Amino acid sequence: MNVRQVLPKDAIPSVDDPTFRRIHEPADEVVVGLEVDGDARAYPLRYLDYHEIVNDRVGGVPVAITWCPLCGSAIVYDRRVDDATATDGERVLSFGVSGKLADDDLVMYDRETDTEWKQSSGVAIAGPLNGRELTVRPAAVTTWERFTEAHAEARVLAPPGGRSEAASAGDDPAPITYDERPYTGYFESDGFGLAARRGTDDGREWPRDDVDPKTVVLGIERDGDALGVSLPDLERAGGVATVTVGGTDAVVFATDDGIHAFENPDLAFTPTGDGFRADGVTWDGATGRSDDGRTLERLPARRLFAFAWRDDHGDDAFWTNG
Repeated sequence: MNVRQVLPKDAIPSVDDPTFRRIHEPADEVVVGLEVDGDARAYPLRYLDYHEIVNDRVGGVPVAITWCPLCGSAIVYDRRVDDATATDGERVLSFGVSGKLADDDLVMYDRETDTEWKQSSGVAIAGPLNGRELTVRPAAVTTWERFTEAHAEARVLAPPGGRSEAASAGDDPAPITYDERPYTGYFESDGFGLAARRGTDDGREWPRDDVDPKTVVLGIERDGDALGVSLPDLERAGGVATVTVGGTDAVVFATDDGIHAFENPDLAFTPTGDGFRADGVTWDGATGRSDDGRTLERLPARRLFAFAWRDDHGDDAFWTNG
């Protein structure tokens, strides 16, 4: 693992006191959607480009909504870790942006112990909590419109404001203008990682020709087993795949807003023009809801680019159809 300091610490500021509202435009805004015990909140990627981490409490649970633009990696973590010295046996962490990259991935740090954590894996890579791993919470990368179809009372993060290095041409933070997307050129380019972002020629080689390095992958990890399903492979398979990961039966859907994974209650899904058919009813692959009122349980998963998934899990952790 190559860890390097590329920005000053906190040059990209985390959001530590988020505020929310119920109305948001545009409806097709891409968000990280999270629901815990009836508390539904959405975090636009357009804001996360400039902040990368939101420390929040949703449904009473302390969570970190994390986003690494270089890795296309959107993951929600539980901010609690076991701590035998604490009164209730756990410690709540608050995360910031260290300014370091590990294999082109965001390195977070916690303010309580100054431990450093690799964002795509949730594993502590240096500091007092070295080797510990954060717990992934079920969340969706979807649109504001699709998220509110499932959660009518959802609230959306208000623009946090302030200054960020992502708004600057250099390393010094500049005032944020959220209508500007600083990573658009990177997402459209052929390369990957920091070299592609900065336009330098010191990028890493990509050894595979069956999947592009910036292909969107949904990574599922259960009981020590890991499987990454790429969006193009899933679309070629008809938009649905049933897999087993660590003893958990799962169904993965490709929809108009992205890719989603749910526990599979032993159903056989067939794609139709308006969803996926199973057990005599139609299911929405983005929300997991059926037209007779049932809901599939969303699995904790990581949405990220193929190169980041490969960095963490190797070449054998990719799903192949058939």
